[in-house]
Amino acid sequence: MRLHRLDLTAFGPFGASHSVDFDALSAAGLFLLHGPTGAGKTSVLDAVCYALYGSVPGARLGTNLRSDHAAPGTRTSVTLELTVAGRRLEITRQPPWERPKKRGAGTTLDKAQTWLREHRSGAWKDLSRSHQEIGEEITQLLGMSREQFCQVVLLPQGDFARFLRADAEARGKLLGRLFDTQRFADVEKRLAERRRTTQAGVHEGDAALLADAHRMQQAAGDAMELPELTPGEPGLAEAVLSAAAVARSTAREQLTIAHCRLAAAESAQAAADRALEDVRENARLQRRFAEARERALLLQERSDDHRADTERMERGRKAEAVAPALELRDSAEAEHRRAAAAEAHARALLPDTFADAGAPGLAAAARRAAEELGGLESARRAEQRLADLVAERAGLDRQERADEDVLAEADTWLAEWDTVRAALQARIDAAQEAATRAEQLAVQREPARRRLDAAVRRDRLATEAAAAQQQALASADHAVRARTHWLDLKEQRLNGIAAELAANLRDGEACAVCGATEHPAPARRVDGHVDRDTEERALAASQRAEETRAQDERRLGGLREELAAATAEAGDAPTARLTEEAEELERRYTLARSEASGLHPAHEELRRAEAEHRRRTDARQEAALRSASRAARRDALDRERTALEGELTEARGALDSVAARAAQLERQTVLLDAAAEAARAAEDAAQRLKDADARLADAAFRAGFDTPQAAAGALLDDAAHRTLQRRLDAWQTEEAAVRAVLAEADTAAAAQRPPADLVGAEQAAADAARRVREAASARDAADRRRTELDRLSRHAAAGVRKLAPLREEYDRVARLAALTAGTAADNERKMRLESYVLAARLEQVAAAATVRLRRMSSGRYTLVHSDDRSGRGRSGLGLHVVDAWTGRERDTSTLSGGETFFASLALALGLADVVTDEAGGVRLDTLFIDEGFGSLDDQTLDEVLDVLDSLRERDRSVGIVSHVPDLRRRVHAQLEVVKGRSGSTLRQRGH
Repeated sequence: MRLHRLDLTAFGPFGASHSVDFDALSAAGLFLLHGPTGAGKTSVLDAVCYALYGSVPGARLGTNLRSDHAAPGTRTSVTLELTVAGRRLEITRQPPWERPKKRGAGTTLDKAQTWLREHRSGAWKDLSRSHQEIGEEITQLLGMSREQFCQVVLLPQGDFARFLRADAEARGKLLGRLFDTQRFADVEKRLAERRRTTQAGVHEGDAALLADAHRMQQAAGDAMELPELTPGEPGLAEAVLSAAAVARSTAREQLTIAHCRLAAAESAQAAADRALEDVRENARLQRRFAEARERALLLQERSDDHRADTERMERGRKAEAVAPALELRDSAEAEHRRAAAAEAHARALLPDTFADAGAPGLAAAARRAAEELGGLESARRAEQRLADLVAERAGLDRQERADEDVLAEADTWLAEWDTVRAALQARIDAAQEAATRAEQLAVQREPARRRLDAAVRRDRLATEAAAAQQQALASADHAVRARTHWLDLKEQRLNGIAAELAANLRDGEACAVCGATEHPAPARRVDGHVDRDTEERALAASQRAEETRAQDERRLGGLREELAAATAEAGDAPTARLTEEAEELERRYTLARSEASGLHPAHEELRRAEAEHRRRTDARQEAALRSASRAARRDALDRERTALEGELTEARGALDSVAARAAQLERQTVLLDAAAEAARAAEDAAQRLKDADARLADAAFRAGFDTPQAAAGALLDDAAHRTLQRRLDAWQTEEAAVRAVLAEADTAAAAQRPPADLVGAEQAAADAARRVREAASARDAADRRRTELDRLSRHAAAGVRKLAPLREEYDRVARLAALTAGTAADNERKMRLESYVLAARLEQVAAAATVRLRRMSSGRYTLVHSDDRSGRGRSGLGLHVVDAWTGRERDTSTLSGGETFFASLALALGLADVVTDEAGGVRLDTLFIDEGFGSLDDQTLDEVLDVLDSLRERDRSVGIVSHVPDLRRRVHAQLEVVKGRSGSTLRQRGH
């Protein structure tokens, strides 16, 4: 990579545009970049880094790139022309810029921009404007990150001096950034995470196994002892499985014992049950014999009653032969009484003229009444017709009166029809006119409301704009005063910066400016000195004032824009007048809407009135037609009524109506028929009673009874017969059962034995059953214990088998993690994997640096890599220097200030070579070395410059960043940075 040209504008301390011609500076091989402290030497290198990577080195990464000295309209820009990988490129970058608005007050933010061009065929051609694409392209061409570029191309000697004195941890961080060994650190981290993950899985599995072991201990009672191990300890699974096997064996032995105890208890229970059955049977037989004896005594006491029942049953059987005659006589007597009562009742309903008439006379009178009733049928029909005529004539009269009312009402309503119709039509016309007026007012109403709103907004914005203008003027004045104050303080600090730097000088330590370790006459602070904190506070106050000014101007501009829009819409009319006009329009609109709302009801009312007019006209015509037809019908009905009334006067006789006369004859006919029938029935019943008395007397004599009454007294009804028969049957059954029980041999034998002890036998059987239940419960508990232990053992064994692969993986990962982390016993030097890789890189760097260090030190010093441990730290990143004059090897921290400088320079150059090779062999034709030359004597300085000058043999150019006066005489090509009140400038001279 070779730099050709650098153009920068408003960047860092440079307020204007400046250009650096690296081709002219590099012609001599060495060139010097110098200037006073704080002038901006490092900013030139920052501009190179920013052009390539879009950001500046780490310590200045978050600073503002724009120059405080730049004019408000000048945009910050950096352009770098270089050749890399055989391609000539031009990169232009512009950071984000908050510029003044082109119209109005305030500022606006422009986004960052980037251009990449390539010189081909004698012309520049655009390649890309994408930040991401350009960044990826440059990183790929250079083969290094921004951190690597800053260490390899912009050699900061202070960093490498600290690298020489640092411990292994600090060296590892720097080398890790340069050689990108993060992947090896990721391997260490991944193995550690995998170890923790698998360890957690193993611990979880062991915890589950211990939980199973605790459950087995609970199931086994005191027959199992748990191992005194924690999850993750070796041998836990084997110990738990062994204890489970012992517990299962013990549980099986206990189950066998419980089975034997249960069998013995069941045998004893069977014997007790048999003895209890024998005692119960003996007690039953004894009770049976005693009960039979008591029943025999009761039968003997009731023997007289039994004989009386037997005789009573015999007389009842004889009387049963007379029962049919008795029933016949009773039936005949009851029938005779009913017939006589019916005859007397029927005769009582007849007139006295029929009191002595017999059945034939009553029948003849009934026939005569029926004949007279048949002659009245035509008169009954005439009477019904007359009633219908009267009802119809009354209905016609009612209809006549109703039609007269309809005609009167219709005439009254129709007389007012023209007036009602004209009033309704007037309402419709007025409502229609109001609706039209409301539509016209609605069109005017909305613009008036918008104009009123705009006027109110105009008045409010005018007040706010006036206040905002006063605030903006005050903010601008305050910002000017704050910036002037900060510039004054900055100038005072720059004038006394030497005293501020001298305050940090220590004897024996290198000066940060010249690198010298001796400080004979350090500058002293004067009264009123401005320190860094005071300047930064003033700068912060100036920036806050500027931000406040910009915010106030932006707010003022926004209010003015809103005010102009509101004024354009509202005009110059006063708000009060617009309010009155809008309220008058609203009132007229509301009134018109209210009047127009009656249009639809008026239409509906007119439609209903016209329908009513048609209905009443039709009803008036129909009523007139009905009245004409009713007159003819009334005349016909009157004629027919006169004829029917003459016919009915003859048929009614003395009664009021034909129906009354017919009802009288019907009732008389029915009574006569009933009386004749009752008389005939009474005569027949008397004859049947006489015949039944004769048959009853003959049946009682043949059955052995003296009178029919005696036979009736001996007769038993069904209930008495059943009751008596049950008593006789029960006596015989009881007598037979008692004789059978007393004749049983085993019952008689049991009665001769002593009384049975049933309570004792039952107690013995209950005790035997209780012992069986206890033995069964013990057997079931032992079986459940054995089943539960078998289940838990299978679960634990399955868990051990399932956990085995994870445990093997954990052992393997743990060994690898410990090995890569440097904690394993096999890792004798306690070297991490990343440290091992970095140690190899450091060994290459030490070898490359030794080539130049030996030349700078006239062959005295050699850098060597050491992998010994330092104290309690880890090994692998040690760096020693071998002194050829003494032949001894010592730590690099023992070097003097000048020795540390050229050792760190040799280390930086060697590192640049190694990183370049690591990055794919990209050739670095331009290098920069920052400070440290003030710590060298003349001879060493010549040797160092010779080494740097030798870099030209490979067509390289080296830029030295220093303000050591002696270098200005030795190096002719120079780039000077001159600072001033309006910003720094660049001067280039010498070839």
